[in-house]
Amino acid sequence: MKAAPADQIRLLDVQGLDVRLTQLAHRRENLPEHAEIRSLEAELTQQRDLLVAARTEESDTARELAKAEQDVDQVRQRAARNQQRLDSGAVSSPRDLESLQSEIASLARRQDDLETIVLEIMERQDAAQARAKELGARLAELEAGAAEAAERRDAATHEIDAETTTVREQRAALVADVPADLLALYDKLRQQHGGVGAARLYQRRCEGCRLELNITELGEVRGAAPDAVVRCENCRRILVRTPESGL
Repeated sequence: MKAAPADQIRLLDVQGLDVRLTQLAHRRENLPEHAEIRSLEAELTQQRDLLVAARTEESDTARELAKAEQDVDQVRQRAARNQQRLDSGAVSSPRDLESLQSEIASLARRQDDLETIVLEIMERQDAAQARAKELGARLAELEAGAAEAAERRDAATHEIDAETTTVREQRAALVADVPADLLALYDKLRQQHGGVGAARLYQRRCEGCRLELNITELGEVRGAAPDAVVRCENCRRILVRTPESGL
């Protein structure tokens, strides 16, 4: 293949723009905000689950407390009715009096037990409410942090995308002056060799594979016509000659 030396040198400029596009794509994909947001989202999911559990416990203890307080009230009312019967003198039989007094004492013990249960439930409810409040505050903090990280990510992405658009426009303008067959070879080699299809020969060294050409290879490059498209014997990339090639 043959191409004017100026077109071959222009290929180096295209390569520089392609390297920059690769760098921009890598930077966009690996913004630190991506990992930060993933971490925050995982923590948010966990915090939401914990908050649901705390609120469920809060609701459950509220129902449990209402039921326990109702039981206490029923025992208290029955004890009051029995005490009223006892105080009224309506019960005169010693046996009935003994039975009534025994029931009043039993109800008093039952009331004490139920009131202890009520206190225990109230403590659990207070703990659940405090936990829900704490988790709610932490969730709000995480949501704010995630929103702020998303804003930073979007700003960085916008900046990268803007530069990417500019570089692509520069590349399009540049490749318009590169012969189609030379550009096709370059693009093919670039796909095969890690994004680098053309490299400068600088001080007898290929800047693609970073290897110095041996005497035989240098002789072949020296003997090649100026418009000949030379390939590096080591990496097979297009080897572009410049005044700094050391030939």
